[in-house]
Amino acid sequence: MSTATLDLNPCVLIVETDEALAQNVSLDLQESGYDTIVAYDASSGLRQVSERHPALIVVDRMLTGDSGLTFCSHLRNTGARVPVLLMMARDTVEDRVACIEAGADDYFLKPYRSDDFLKLVRLYLQPDMPGAEQLRFGDLILDLSTRQALRNGRSIDLTMKEFELLKYLMEHPREVLTREQILENVWGYDFVGESNVIEVYIRYLRLKIEDDGEKRLIQTVRGVGYVLREA
Repeated sequence: MSTATLDLNPCVLIVETDEALAQNVSLDLQESGYDTIVAYDASSGLRQVSERHPALIVVDRMLTGDSGLTFCSHLRNTGARVPVLLMMARDTVEDRVACIEAGADDYFLKPYRSDDFLKLVRLYLQPDMPGAEQLRFGDLILDLSTRQALRNGRSIDLTMKEFELLKYLMEHPREVLTREQILENVWGYDFVGESNVIEVYIRYLRLKIEDDGEKRLIQTVRGVGYVLREA
C-alpha cells in the first residue's frame, strides 16, 4: 500500500540543494502540522511530484544543474496545478515577472524567516471554507472547489494566484478596486515600492478568459486599478 494514501496532513515537497536549509524548512513545517518530502535536485523533485502528489511545493530558484524556474516550467508542462512557492534571493520586478511566467504561484525571500514563510504556507493550505461553490459573472463561472474557471463551456486552468485574483474580482463585480486593495486582499502582504506584478497577472488572466474574441470582462481604470464589468 502506498504511504501517500495514509497521509492525513497536507504534504509539502521541498526542493532545495542546501541540505541544512532544506532540513530547517522541513522541521518548521512538521512542527506546524504538515508532512514533508525533501528532494535535493529538480529531477528528484519532479519524480516525487508524480509519486506523492504533494499539496504544495517549495522550490529554490537556484538548483544544482537546473533552476527553480525551469523546474516550475517542466511541472506546469505536465499539467500539474499544485501551488508552487519559489524561494528567491532578490525582489525585483524582473524577478517577480520571471516567477509568474515560469508558473510559480508566489515567492518568499532569503534569508529564510520561518514566521513569514509559514504565514505564506497557511494562505495556500488553509481548508476550503463552506459556502457558495461557484461565483458567476455573465458567462464566466469560477468553481471554488476545483479552482477552475468556465466560460461558454470552456474549462480554464488557473494557477493559485490567478484563481485568488479572479475570485477577488468576481466577489466585487462592477466595483473599481485599487491596486492597493488588490495587493492587500490577494497577496496578503505589502509589496515594497512600485511593482507591475498585478498588471502581469491581469494580462495572464485576460489571455485565459478572453478566447476567440470573447468580450473583455476585466477593465482597466487608469490611475486607479481594475474592475470586473462588461464594456
